[in-house]
Amino acid sequence: MELLCTLGPSSLNDHVIKRLEELNVALFRLNLSHTAITDVADLICFIKERSSVPVCLDTEGAQVRTGDLESESIVIPENSMLEVPCDYVLGNSSRLNFYPLHIVEQLKVNDFASIDFNEVLTQVVEIKNSSVILRVLSGGVIGPNKAVTVERELSLPPLTDKDREAITIGLELGIRHFALSFASCAKDVEILRGLVGDDAVIISKIESRHGIENLESIAEKTDAILIDRGDLSREIPIECIPAIQKQIAAKTGTIGIKLYIATNLLESMIHVTTPTRAEVNDIYNSLMDGADGLVLAAETAIGKYPVQCANMVVRIVNEYNKRQMNNNDN
Repeated sequence: MELLCTLGPSSLNDHVIKRLEELNVALFRLNLSHTAITDVADLICFIKERSSVPVCLDTEGAQVRTGDLESESIVIPENSMLEVPCDYVLGNSSRLNFYPLHIVEQLKVNDFASIDFNEVLTQVVEIKNSSVILRVLSGGVIGPNKAVTVERELSLPPLTDKDREAITIGLELGIRHFALSFASCAKDVEILRGLVGDDAVIISKIESRHGIENLESIAEKTDAILIDRGDLSREIPIECIPAIQKQIAAKTGTIGIKLYIATNLLESMIHVTTPTRAEVNDIYNSLMDGADGLVLAAETAIGKYPVQCANMVVRIVNEYNKRQMNNNDN
């Protein structure tokens, strides 16, 4: 079983990188959705100078996010109007960007858009020359670079301009592992393969309905499949996620391709030193489903206890392996 750990502010230091390597982490993940393009080269070099663990660049992919804001978070009042312009603005409670900027051109009157995992729900009520006007149906607090979900399909390229620039930088620095976010079809994987070469390892992330529908054709073109249960729950009801995970695990097992599982594995350990029983049970059941690898994201990127999180996964995996061996012996 492989453990993939996302590196971020909590873990980009000598001590944590060393301890994670001692725990036999298979890959260090850099999430481009939360990494400035100007930092990519420095971060890759920083990690490579301290560890032999391979670095995986995880693309932004085909997704919509909020733009820059005037502060770390803003309050969007219920029943207010929110303008989303095509031109860059520093967002506030009445005006903000969706990224990529041109995506607003695809919005139509009556479209529903949820912001930051349903924290704020809006509806398009007016289309202007260079912006759209949203009515806030349910208010809340949102931050920059947060997910925006429109309840119909939008046309988005599988790689952003930033992704392509980061891939070029990564290749120049010897990176051979890449994760493709929001892989929706085999063609998406082929586009990335054309950039990184046949010898690179591509992990295709299933986090949309199209990804589920085209799983088999995606699996034919990729080296591994990753279920991102968080973004997937933006399109699939959350109560269906366990069944979808088992469905995907069964298919990847039949195909014979590696399967990684991500999101909320040890969410509580972002703030405390011990997991919930439900989290431990989830990890154990994911192993029973046939997971070949587990991915820690916020737990090791921004959490207070990155090493303890990784160690907890290792402990659960060891217990699972011990019981599997005992069952085989009986």
